Amino acid sequence: MILAADNLQITNPYIERAVQDADPEPVREMALRCEVAGADVIDINSGPLSREPESKMAFLVNTVQEVSNLPIILDTANPRALEAGLKANRKKAVINGFSLAPEKLAHILPLAKKYKTEIIGYLLFPNGHVPQDGEERLNIAVELLNRCSEAGVDPNSLIIDPVLVPISWEKGNVQAMEVLSVIKFLPELLGFDVRTIIGLSNLTTGGGGDMKKKLLLERTYLSMLASSGLSIVLLNILHSQTVETARACRALTDGKIFAWEEMQTVK
Repeated sequence: MILAADNLQITNPYIERAVQDADPEPVREMALRCEVAGADVIDINSGPLSREPESKMAFLVNTVQEVSNLPIILDTANPRALEAGLKANRKKAVINGFSLAPEKLAHILPLAKKYKTEIIGYLLFPNGHVPQDGEERLNIAVELLNRCSEAGVDPNSLIIDPVLVPISWEKGNVQAMEVLSVIKFLPELLGFDVRTIIGLSNLTTGGGGDMKKKLLLERTYLSMLASSGLSIVLLNILHSQTVETARACRALTDGKIFAWEEMQTVK
């Protein structure tokens, strides 16, 4: 299971100010902290970037790659910003992401073919609504794969996000179990070892609950995701106990000869 850091995001006032001022130091610092904490991938979440999207995304990508060789995920709904990030990229990048929404199919999916990069597909209805059960999600997965083929995108470039909803939603716990089922059945349904990704913090967004309880719930569910075969987890890499749990899961599930050295613990 690959660990993707979701810490570099525009919703962090520290990062937002750095982008507005074109100040590279806070971005460099965060990228380095993510790498030291154990990230395998860095997610660059720039938000919509309504003003100067190309220059701001290029700034973020260039600044991160000045200090880190890790692959990046370009996380934005703005196709102009996304393409600017792909042009600036000098290493491996993943597009995050597209869905069956017409504007996503028209403006974001084709970028995966143009730049020969991987792309995350969300199991959402065309109107952006979240499916209520696993069967609906699996049907959408088939449609996403078909759309990739129609667009000339290699199916092996597709990474599927089943879309985890907050546990505080009505039947949020039922939805969480449905996501586990989808992850298990996707390879059989699609006929190849399709990769999957989950944004772990979505589980505890909103709805009260103190941080200690939220992190316990995230760690517990992370173990369940690993058991279901999750490929990539997008998480706060600075939550050391969650990373510790992820590494323990990886030691148990990756098929390699077990070594205690893989079990790094919080000091």
